[in-house]
Amino acid sequence: METNYITLTKENIADEHICCAFSDKKCKDSYELKKAWLKKEFDNGYVFRRIDERAKVFIEYGPAEKAWVPVSAPNYLMINCFWVSGKYKGCGHGKALLQSAIDDAKLQGKDGLVTVVGTSKFHFMSDTKWLLRQGFQTIEKLPYGFSLLALKINPAAPDPSFNDSVLTGECPDRDGIVVYYTHRCPFTEFHVRGSLVNAAKSKDLPLKIIELETMEQAQNAPTPATIFTLFYNGKFVTTDLSACIEARLGKALGL
Repeated sequence: METNYITLTKENIADEHICCAFSDKKCKDSYELKKAWLKKEFDNGYVFRRIDERAKVFIEYGPAEKAWVPVSAPNYLMINCFWVSGKYKGCGHGKALLQSAIDDAKLQGKDGLVTVVGTSKFHFMSDTKWLLRQGFQTIEKLPYGFSLLALKINPAAPDPSFNDSVLTGECPDRDGIVVYYTHRCPFTEFHVRGSLVNAAKSKDLPLKIIELETMEQAQNAPTPATIFTLFYNGKFVTTDLSACIEARLGKALGL
């Protein structure tokens, strides 16, 4: 039986789910913030495509020049979230969704696709090994665990690159916990403003929360993972949102 995929738009997003957190009542407000973010980004050519079922099977991408990521990749499409979960793995959905993005890139005359991943698997990031098997190549690596991958349509196109702001793995604030986040994920607002605040207070740790509110701020952030990144005493720690939970915060910080 043929699988149906749907593309969300400003006209249908109110009635369609966005795969993550659609059944999580505690994240209801965060969920709506992600939908509001998507509606604005649709005007910048952003695409959210998913399986037409209540499942976490989807891809998000858009023009790299408009991406909320500190990467320079003129005339590429930037893949953001890309996920196939549970019983849907191994059924060809990942390849089908990726091919739809490749087809879009060709129609738009793009030089290729680009994405940020963990050199080893990072939380809330696409599967690095799988993407490499699909023809992506590693363009650049950061010493604290991020890689920039590209799938070129035009072999002569210049390579994408990380922006200078992310090269060191450090943030300007050196005291305690510092978190950078956006509404690109329907879980972040709830856990950053709720779980993490409570966890930091319980451990008597200084906490600074920086919400990246504009594309320009995100493109100049000190982390390639603008969905969520936690620093401690100025050093990169994790992209794992579960570190916001009190029971896991100490372990993440090595305390």
